Order: sequence, then C-alpha cells, then structure tokens
Amino acid sequence: MQLFKLHTALHMAKDFAEFAKDFQLDDKDLVITNDFLYKPFMEKLNLPCHFVMQEKYGLGEPSDEMMNQILHDLSGKEFKRVIGIGGGTVIDISKLFVIKGLKSDVMDAFDHKIPIVKDKTLIILPTTCGTGSEVTNISIAEIKSRHTKMGLADDAISPDHAVFVPELLKGLPFKPYACSSIDALVHAVESYVSPKANVYTRTFSLRAIDTIIEVFQKIVEKGQEYRHERHGDMLVAANMAGIAFGNAGVGAVHALSYPLGGNYHVPHGESNYQLFTEVFKAYHAKDPNGCIREIEAYLAARLGCKVDEVYDSLDALLSKLIPLKKLREYGMKDEEVRGFAENVLVTQQRLLKNNYVPFTVDEIEAIYRKLY
Repeated sequence: MQLFKLHTALHMAKDFAEFAKDFQLDDKDLVITNDFLYKPFMEKLNLPCHFVMQEKYGLGEPSDEMMNQILHDLSGKEFKRVIGIGGGTVIDISKLFVIKGLKSDVMDAFDHKIPIVKDKTLIILPTTCGTGSEVTNISIAEIKSRHTKMGLADDAISPDHAVFVPELLKGLPFKPYACSSIDALVHAVESYVSPKANVYTRTFSLRAIDTIIEVFQKIVEKGQEYRHERHGDMLVAANMAGIAFGNAGVGAVHALSYPLGGNYHVPHGESNYQLFTEVFKAYHAKDPNGCIREIEAYLAARLGCKVDEVYDSLDALLSKLIPLKKLREYGMKDEEVRGFAENVLVTQQRLLKNNYVPFTVDEIEAIYRKLY
C-alpha cells in the first residue's frame, strides 16, 4: 500500500523578480494571474510571456463558463508551460489548461470525454495561504449548468513546481487571508482523521496545525497587521497541510460545504469554516475513541483548553478572525436542507469515503439543521 507521494518540486524565492530569473520566463509561457498582482510585481519586468488576467472572465470561484471563455480567447496559441500565480481560482484554472486536447469545453475533462494527459509543464505560485492546491492533483470548479461543484482528481494535473514568494501576499486583504488560512487548518485536521492517513501524512498535518494556530493566536493578540510578519511561515504551513490532504484526503467538511459554494457562492475557505467544528462534533459522537481523540488532545494543548472544550475553543479563536454565521444568512432555505443532504450523499462520495466515520443522509441533514 502506498503511504506517501509528492510529485511537486518546492522552491522559495525572495521576490517575483528572482523567480522570473531562475525559471527564465519566455514567450512560450502562459501566465494566468490577476491584474492586482500583475501591476505591482510583474509589469515592471516587461516579460515576454502571454498573460491572462483571470478577473476579466468573472469574479469568485472558478466556473466552467469562466474557463471556457479563456479557452476561446487562447484558441490557436501554443505554450510549453502554464504558470498560475494567484489563489485557488487561478490555480484550479491553471491545472485544467495543461491537459492535452482540451479545446473549447472544460466539461470534456470533468466528464472524462478526453484522456487526462498533461502536455505542458505546470508551475504554481500561491498568493493565499490556504488551498494547498500547489501540491495536489485536484481541480475544483463550479459547474453553473448543473448548480453544483465538481472535482477532477488526476496525477496528470499535479503541479511540477510550486514556488513560495512571500511578497505576493502583501496586498491580500484580511478576510481572504483568514478564509484561506482557516481552509489550510481544515485540510490539516480533516486529513489527520482520514482512513488513508498514516505517520507521514500526520507529521505534515501536525506541523501545519502548530504554525497556523500560533499565527492566529498572535493575530488576535497583536492585530491583523501582524500577519505580514509571517507570510513565509503561513505559505509553508498551508503547503504542508496540502501535502497531508493530497495524500490522505479530506472528508465531510469539504463535502458538506459544496452546496454553499455552488448555490450561494460562498468562498471555499469560508464555507469550510462554517461546517468545520459541527462535522467533528458529529464524528466524535459516533466514535470518540479512535484517532479523533488524538487530534482533539493535540488541538486542546495548542489552544490551552480542556479536551472536552476543544471545539468551543476553536470556534472562539476562529470567530475572532471571521464571524461564524448561520447558514440561513447565506440564503439557505429550510425546505432545501434535506435536498442538499441527499445531493451530497450522492455526488460527493469522492470526499465522503475519507470520513473518519460514515454519515447517513439523516446525519448529514442533522449537521445542516444545527447550523441553519
């Protein structure tokens, strides 16, 4: 049984100019990024690459419509490398664009109508500290025509290189910073209790948890601007969480969060945060004696609380970064709750198989209703 793999080479650069020099960017490079990153960090270098500004094609999470329009505009152009510089949206788009034979509709890849074969080198520079997507083989998109999210998981879309450039986080506003870093914490904790976890993945999970919680506590103590002192640390912690979940997987927190993103356009990290502790309380209620006991004790030690107070203490810390809302505040209706639970059970088995314990549709509905 395979225990661990990492397809991606990891790099650190002091700034974007150093990265551009080290990787010798040229006119055969497709760079997918955002204008708010391009202007302060890339424009002055006058690079010969072909730049795509993601926000030109829509805001929010990646969608099939957004990616298909980019494909249309790139028709006839050939590239040897795809370089994604941005958050989760840019990274997920970039992963799809290395697939051989992807012409006009990304659903050909999601529906496996074409072989998933990479024909370009993929380089990722994350500019948030949460997705871990720079080392995983997964791309997630909102499929607007189907009112849901879909994931494509295949080693062919794993990045070849991940480059950490702390200066790229300087302009990230606090809310997306907090959402993305909470997402990294969820990755670390969820992957720890996955049935596929092992000593290697758990080592990465625990190291990520240490850094993320310590930085959160210091932000609460010293203020939001403190985060700028720790961008390098948080990039590495998020990466470690990504390595853990890339090998062990994540489960019900992610699975149950998808209706919030697909139907109400709640950012990925924020939607995971809404489900996080309630899912783990449900896990604990079904089986408190397995590896969940280990992670609860570990979290309690870092939060400075009793083990039986760990989820309340975690909520208290995270709510000082982002307020915890009721699901109805995002637009969820009472009559939709059962349907969402049924849909998750049918469509998210890729994630639910990584649950600490299985959930029935009634148990999924109960979690939604407690948060409703």
